[in-house]
Amino acid sequence: MQRITLNGRGVIDIEIDGVDHGDYPDYCDAFICSAVWEDSLEYLTDGELDQLNDDSQLVYETVWDLLH
Repeated sequence: MQRITLNGRGVIDIEIDGVDHGDYPDYCDAFICSAVWEDSLEYLTDGELDQLNDDSQLVYETVWDLLH
């Protein structure tokens, strides 16, 4: 799995939701629903999750990494 960062901080324990296997291989409805800051072990806020989800390529690659 690739190392994911946001604003220079590592993000771990990423959870994905909205995976519809009928939408394979696009998974265009998938999104990051939860993640934790690597340094503080605090959950990302909704706004921070929105920032991650704004990067559709990151979401797509994360879905593929978690499914395979």
